[in-house]
Amino acid sequence: MAAVAIIEASTPHTGNGDSDVARAAAGDRGAFERLYRQHVNRVFSLCARMVSDRARAEELTQDVFVRAWEKLHLFRGESSFSTWLHRLAVNVVLNARKVDGRQRNRFEETDDEAGGMDALPGVVGMPLAPGDLLDLEDAMTRLPPGARRVFVLHDVEGYKHEEIAEMLGVTTGATKAQLHRARLLLREALNR
Repeated sequence: MAAVAIIEASTPHTGNGDSDVARAAAGDRGAFERLYRQHVNRVFSLCARMVSDRARAEELTQDVFVRAWEKLHLFRGESSFSTWLHRLAVNVVLNARKVDGRQRNRFEETDDEAGGMDALPGVVGMPLAPGDLLDLEDAMTRLPPGARRVFVLHDVEGYKHEEIAEMLGVTTGATKAQLHRARLLLREALNR
């Protein structure tokens, strides 16, 4: 009993991220809970921006942390834990979109069939009702899915076009075109 007290006294539980990562990787649930509390808001914010659906973002946030718990032993410390977790979150969201897309009709979500830009109230061709104010977050939710994903990954999260192209399985030209489209639509929405 005395040996346990000495070990616990000599092992501070400061909440230090690096020591919590090592402890969590060794199976310490308390350390993982501290990591969860430290990073959950940022992960949720990323998920919410990428899917533009709060309930789905909450599900994906939980999926990210389940995956992090399962894969924590693979974290080698070559980058910070928050960088590793961020990349994991992006991958979870992108993989979920692929799965969701397979479950739906493949052509259901194309921008053209959804009415394209003209189907977005307040962005093109359909003025906002008087008094409606769009902030950036709201304007982002009105972007077509492809443009929103690229905008979030590039302008919000700071990924390069090459990285985005690899993540989304498209060309860098396509990511640049989507980013240009997103910026034009946002500028128009915010200037109204």
